[in-house]
Order: sequence, then C-alpha cells, then structure tokens
Amino acid sequence: MSQPIGGQAVLEGVMMRGASNWAVAIRKPDGDIAQVSRPVQSAMARHWVLRLPVIRGVVALGESLTIGFRALAISAHYAAQEERADGDEAAAEEIETELSRGALIFAFAIAIGFALILFKVTPALITDWIGIKAGWFVIVEGAIRVSIFVAYLGLISLLPDLRRVFQYHAAEHKAINAYEAGEELEPERVQKFSLIHPRCGTAFLLWVMVIAIFVFAFFGRPAWYWLIASRILLLPVIAGLAYELIRFAGKHTGNRIVLTVLAPGLWLQRLTTREPTLDQLEVSIRALREVLALEGRSDPNERKVEIMA
Repeated sequence: MSQPIGGQAVLEGVMMRGASNWAVAIRKPDGDIAQVSRPVQSAMARHWVLRLPVIRGVVALGESLTIGFRALAISAHYAAQEERADGDEAAAEEIETELSRGALIFAFAIAIGFALILFKVTPALITDWIGIKAGWFVIVEGAIRVSIFVAYLGLISLLPDLRRVFQYHAAEHKAINAYEAGEELEPERVQKFSLIHPRCGTAFLLWVMVIAIFVFAFFGRPAWYWLIASRILLLPVIAGLAYELIRFAGKHTGNRIVLTVLAPGLWLQRLTTREPTLDQLEVSIRALREVLALEGRSDPNERKVEIMA
C-alpha cells in the first residue's frame, strides 16, 4: 500500500508531503510560481517501535509540524521578496539559511505553548474556577474547550489577511479530491470538486478535543497543579489516539456511520476554507504534481492520499 501524502496551506502557496519528500509551491509577487522540494528523513523509517499504533501518530504529528514550519518560512520569504533577477535557484539557496535549527525550535515552542495555554490549560482553569463538581467536570471542560476552539476559528476567519490562506487550504483539498477521483489535474477540472475533505487537519484538531474528554474522565477533578500537568502531559497520548481515528476513518469514508461521526469535522472546515481561484488551484496542483513525481506516484490510479492541514 502506498504511503499517504499530506498537505498544508502556506502563505500564497501549498505544501505537499510524501513518505520520502515534500514540496512547496508559492505564487511570487511577480506572478511566477516558485517551487522548492526537500527530502524527508523520518524517524519512523529507522525505528520500528515508532511505527506502532498511537506512537506513530505522535511522531507523525511532530514531523508534520516541523515540515510545516519550514514550508511556512519558505513561503514567507517568497511572499515578501521583490522580483528577483537571479532566478528561483538562487532564491532557494538563500532560503536554506532562512530557518536555523534554533529559530525552528523557538517558533515551534511559541506555537505549541500558545495552543496549550489557550486550548488546554485555559478551559481546565475556567472549569475549576466556576466550581463544577467532579462528575460533570470533564464534560463542561470539554464543552468550554470546543467552544473556545470554534470561536477562535470563527474570529480568525474574519481576518482579511487570512482569507487567501483559507483559499489555498481549499485549493489543497480540491486538488486532493480530484486526484483521488482520478481526474486530470488541471485548474478548470479541479475547480468542480469539493473544498471539504474528510481527513483535513481541522477535523483532527476537533477530535483531539473530543477524545480528551474521555481520557481526562479517568482523572476526575484533581488539584489545580495536577490539572494543568495532566492536560499538558497527556496531549501526546490524545493526539496519537486522534491520529488512529482519522486514519481509520480515512479508509472507510464510504461507510455511512463513519461519515456521520466525521460530520462535525466536515462542518468545521467551512470556517477554514474559502473558494479558491484558478490561479490558486494552479499552485496547489504544482505542489501535488511535484511530490507525486518525487515519490514515483504519477499514476492517477494510485489514489491513497491523506491531508494534514
């Protein structure tokens, strides 16, 4: 079975990842499409224990976040630069020094720290502060957490600067849907496909929050310091379980029960996608074609594709 391909919207572009390579395509200010590809050195390929269920989800999430930050840095460089006379190759060489290991760790820590405080620690502390009894604690906490998450997505969806990122997010989905359907990867043909995909990263985040309710139910209502510690330390376990659920659902999208379970995640994607233009679809298709070629998977009959955006 072919390894899945993951994708992510970036600034004025799209990143696609395969088992051994990832590629990002960005629309430059001069209108041309820049393209950068890099090999993937996955720890899962070297250590069998990292491929075990749940553990592989934690590793895959960490690797996806790392590659995502690198792709964002590349896209930010291209989106901000003026028209260059030296060509894409020289720019790509310069990009190599744009994101050092230290800068990557710092950016990663800031993003993860913000998410933990907003979506994990804050709901727990609010629930503790309002004095909810132990029996209802995790349910109320989960409801507050999901409410904060949905409100956050709703607020950022109103920001004009993020509209184009959400359009590229939809362009990524449409390209993947077209590829899975065996359709020719041309903007006009891809445009007719849905901007919703059952294996979107937005659905993954929602399931992380839902599964957290069941995991935290085993701990009741501990003291505030254990409350905070449990919400942070158990996140890898919850993320690993959510990964397995999304992985299973991705293999059974034709099942009505599975689709019913996935429905909330599909609805939520309406907040993080916007109808893309043909130019944006062209960028998404370029990234997809590049990673398929690097993976030796240009055959349209190979349709095992997975999104993590």
